[in-house]
Amino acid sequence: TGRNRTVKERIKDAIKNLGVLLTTKKLDAARAALPKFYKLLDKSAKQGILHQNKAARLKSTWIKKVSAAK
Repeated sequence: TGRNRTVKERIKDAIKNLGVLLTTKKLDAARAALPKFYKLLDKSAKQGILHQNKAARLKSTWIKKVSAAK
């Protein structure tokens, strides 16, 4: 439905934003964006828009990328 599409688009936008922050070496901003990203994923998993395992996988992937960035 429309709500699902909207939430998924917000998730994609957040992923793109994190990617841009990492490529431009704005690590503090990327670390600050992670809690908001986590909240978005957790809420969408709770509402059934994303599967819980996919949300966990995305969270794990992005914390590794942010932690590894220097």
